[in-house]
Parts: sequence; C-alpha cells; structure tokens
Amino acid sequence: MPDKLKVLSGKQILKILEIFGFKIVGQKGSHVKLSRKNILGEQSLTIPNHRELDKGTLKAIYNQCLRYIKEDELIAHFYTDK
Repeated sequence: MPDKLKVLSGKQILKILEIFGFKIVGQKGSHVKLSRKNILGEQSLTIPNHRELDKGTLKAIYNQCLRYIKEDELIAHFYTDK
C-alpha cells in the first residue's frame, strides 16, 4: 500500500503521462491538454502546469489517469513507498 503522495509539478506530471503515450495537443493559460489514441478511442486529460500541485489536485489527476492507465503501472509515479 502506498504511503503518501509525492510532491510533483505540472511539468513532472506531463513527463509521466508522456511515458504512457499522451501528447500535448493544446494549452490555454497554465492548463495543458493531453491526448492519446488507442483501440478504445481518444483519451484526453487536462493538467495544470504549476510549479507545485496541491495534494488534492494531485489526487484528482491521479484518479483521472486511472480511467486510462492501470493502477499498478501508475502508482509508483505518484506515491512514495515509505
């Protein structure tokens, strides 16, 4: 079971999601829209590109990502072991 959320920036989240095939398709202000296409169709996420994301925002992004990415693949990027 994960211990706690890591402290991550928007830029770090973007790099994590690029690992899973998401590409930047647009930006409005500080929010970046990402998208990827697969056999299930187009999948999109919007991420705030801030220096440090609040824990609640980070948890919400993690939960959104779980719609498209398996938890066992994603959890190590967002949570510390101890």
